[in-house]
Amino acid sequence: MPQTRIPCLMMRGGTSKGAYFLADDLPSDQAARDRVLLAAMGSPDPRQIDGIGGADSLTSKVAIISKSARAGVDVDYLFAQVVVNEPRVDYGQNCGNILAGVGPFAIERGLVNGQGDITPVRIYMENTGQTATALVHTVDGEVRYDGEARIDGVPGTAAPVVVQFDDIAGSSCGALLPTGNVIDRFDGIEVTCIDNGMPVVLLRAADFGLSGHESRAELNANEALKARLESIRLQAGPLMNLGDVSTRTVPKMSVISAPTAGGAINSRTFIPHTCHASIGVFGAVSVATACLIAGSVAEGLAKVPSGDQLALCVEHPTGEFTVELRRDNGVITGCGLLRTARLLFDGCVCIPG
Repeated sequence: MPQTRIPCLMMRGGTSKGAYFLADDLPSDQAARDRVLLAAMGSPDPRQIDGIGGADSLTSKVAIISKSARAGVDVDYLFAQVVVNEPRVDYGQNCGNILAGVGPFAIERGLVNGQGDITPVRIYMENTGQTATALVHTVDGEVRYDGEARIDGVPGTAAPVVVQFDDIAGSSCGALLPTGNVIDRFDGIEVTCIDNGMPVVLLRAADFGLSGHESRAELNANEALKARLESIRLQAGPLMNLGDVSTRTVPKMSVISAPTAGGAINSRTFIPHTCHASIGVFGAVSVATACLIAGSVAEGLAKVPSGDQLALCVEHPTGEFTVELRRDNGVITGCGLLRTARLLFDGCVCIPG
């Protein structure tokens, strides 16, 4: 049979890269759609040699987008994490990096008309039922990709995409502190379980005999550490209302320590078994939020300025990620961040017949 050609944009969103599809161009049946996405990316295969995936969880991502029928919303966005070496597609989380490309995609595909210098795109995130607004720079109705914004983990500069979130506390777990506790203890280790856009388990590096500033390669080679983290993750998952997480990519495990480069906190995040080259968007929001919670494992490590409009820098292996948090009388009321995005190609991905 001839191959099936499916329209696709490949875009870099933040420090991730993914395939962006119109929902109408994919099968409506989820099982059939998953087979298409696995074939498109080339999974399961550690090299993804027979697909467009990049052999890394950060480059094996998909955005499925449609015109929204919801009041006050422009587009609906479903994120799919295509597992590299397993025949599995995970819809159990958001991806804030891929989210950064949703606004530009919506304008590229005519779902939203570009207007003026900045076009706001209201986005409903189907994975968690939350909304966000992406502020996309436009010129003569078209997306502007060049600019002076710089984010760690991406070479060069580009036009900024500012993403403002509505309330995302408990988006996956039902509560900001899903276990009901600021501190939980697993295998003798104190942790803070939190969900402000991404389920994350925070752990002190010192409790594992680490400085917290080890390289990604060192941590990935530390099999004993990864085994201990996985044991804790499997215990925390059910208590975070995530159920059995043995085959899921959440919760993320973030090993934290005091900052050394002027930030608020230093992090090494596992997603869930490999140390991230940086840190995910929503993961950074959750880690930064924990820095504001009295009694969390971040207390005594985090350097937090005073005030209610805060820019908290989360240090990671390749730089930093700044999260903007707003609070009122000690209650966190909103957050935002700056990302960049770029259209890489516009064409069709070919699926075996």
